[in-house]
Amino acid sequence: MFDLGESKEENSKHKYIFKESEEYSDKELLSMEKEMLGIYISGHPLEKLKQEIINQTNINTIKMKEITESIENETVSEYKDGQTVSYAGIITSIKKKYTKNNTVMAFVTIEDLYGQAEIIVFENTYMSSQSSLIEENVVLVKGRLSIREDEEPKIVASSIENLTNAKKEKKLVLDIRNTDEETKVKLRGALRFFKGDRNNLKVEIIDEEGTKPCGAIFVIKDTIEQFEDILGKDKVIFEG
Repeated sequence: MFDLGESKEENSKHKYIFKESEEYSDKELLSMEKEMLGIYISGHPLEKLKQEIINQTNINTIKMKEITESIENETVSEYKDGQTVSYAGIITSIKKKYTKNNTVMAFVTIEDLYGQAEIIVFENTYMSSQSSLIEENVVLVKGRLSIREDEEPKIVASSIENLTNAKKEKKLVLDIRNTDEETKVKLRGALRFFKGDRNNLKVEIIDEEGTKPCGAIFVIKDTIEQFEDILGKDKVIFEG
C-alpha cells in the first residue's frame, strides 16, 4: 500500500546527466573570496607577481605610511612632494567625476600586498589609460607623489597600464618647479645641445602644472652630471 519503490522500467526513465565544468582559476577564486568576505583568505592575487612588482616600482603602501609618520613626527622622509614614483597593485575602486570645467577625472583605489593607495587621474591620463582602468586589473602606475599635511599621501598619475604589458622605461625627469629664468635658459641650452639623430633617452619636465613630455636626448656617461650641475642633484631623476 505504501510501497514507494519504482519498477525497473520507471527507474530507467530517470537518468542524471552530470556536466563537468572547468575548475575556477586561482584569480577567480580569490576574486570571489574578496567579493563575499571583503578580504582575501587563501592568498593574494599579487603574491605571484611580487618580484616583478619590486623590480618595476620604487614605492608601496608601507613606504607611504612611513611618509605620514614622518610628517607626524617631524622627521625627514626619503620621499618628497612631487617626486616621480612607480606603484603597482590591483584596482579595487574607480570613482569618476567631472570638474567645474567639464573635464573628466577619477579617484582610483589600488591595493598592493600591504594596503591601499589613492591615485588621482586627470583627464589626459584617464583618456589614455581607459583600457587598463578596469576593476581587478593589475596595473603599474607612474606619476608624482602628492604629500600634504593632514592628508594621506597620494599619487597623481601620468600613466596607468597593465603590469604584464609594462616595460621598464628609461627616462630623465627634470623638476623645474621654483627654478629661476636664468637656470631655465641654461637648461634649454643643454637640452638642445644633447639632442640629435641618436636620441636614446626620453625626457620629462615637472613644472607647477604637472609632468610633461619634453622630447628625447642622446645620453653618454657624463650627460646626467651636466643636468645635475644646472638644476641640482635632487631635481634630476634618472629612471631605468
